[in-house]
Amino acid sequence: MAMAGWLALHAGISVLMTWAALAYARRRNLVDLPGERRSHAVPTPRGGGIGIACALLAGCVVALIAGTARPAAVLGFAGGLMLVAGIGWVDDHRPLSPWLRLAVQCLAGALLAWGLHGAEGQWGWAILTLALVPGLVNVWNFMDGINGLATSQAMLCAVAFAWLAPGTAYAALAFGVAAAVFLPFNFPRARIFLGDVGSGTLGYALAALASVAAVERGPDGAILVLLPLSAFLVDASLTLGARMRGGERWWQPHTSHLYQRWVKTAQSHTFVTCIYATFSLAASILALSVNKIGPWQAAAVTVLWFACASLGWFFQRRRLVSRKSGFN
Repeated sequence: MAMAGWLALHAGISVLMTWAALAYARRRNLVDLPGERRSHAVPTPRGGGIGIACALLAGCVVALIAGTARPAAVLGFAGGLMLVAGIGWVDDHRPLSPWLRLAVQCLAGALLAWGLHGAEGQWGWAILTLALVPGLVNVWNFMDGINGLATSQAMLCAVAFAWLAPGTAYAALAFGVAAAVFLPFNFPRARIFLGDVGSGTLGYALAALASVAAVERGPDGAILVLLPLSAFLVDASLTLGARMRGGERWWQPHTSHLYQRWVKTAQSHTFVTCIYATFSLAASILALSVNKIGPWQAAAVTVLWFACASLGWFFQRRRLVSRKSGFN
């Protein structure tokens, strides 16, 4: 299938299913209400991310029929996606145990790892993929708290992966387009949220793309794949660490991520989402600009970027906490 038709397929299904999800959520009163642990001010329907999941599954069907990808890889991806999106869809209707969700995510990771790498005997890459799935699914779930943030970050990462590893271009751009047509429903004003079905789908698809991109680049350059993901990885991991050190129930909803603290200080969702997009764009440009350097240099650049990003996180968090205290 030509690229234009491939992208149109994903865009069309994503937008149609998002409209359907919006009507369904309104009819079923599937709504997120404002509260202390949320960053929005008006009741908003959730579950719109099922449109992205349906678009990706439709792409899997077409790829199987056309024979454009290994059946094991497509089936592993589709099986894992149905598990992650399915458990997210159920959780959007009634809260589930976080441990049950984690178990299902790990099973999805195992299916993806087998389909992409295990069937080919690449067990080292398979183990990496198994870890990536629950990791990125939960990172995107944690970071999906304000308008447009999770979707725009996923789009930027997809485009960066397509440039860093051209072998992922068809899949990465199709995913990026499926996410892009959802964005107007959620940004700058949110008519519907992704829901757990959507944030899980974004994290899972990015785990698959990152895994394939890392293999294409090989051990010498795989670490650069982390750079486009760095905004979310830094905020999610450092916030999680701070909550665990503070003895908090870290698995419960909260508003202590850096992006949430920014919104609390009267910054708009649009402003914060654009700041994160600028950061990720800079990280992606850095990854592309050092694309051809040696493995040790690539590792040094990546570690230095994450170190600087972490220092920036601590600085901004202290500033925002002090500013909030001043308001009080």
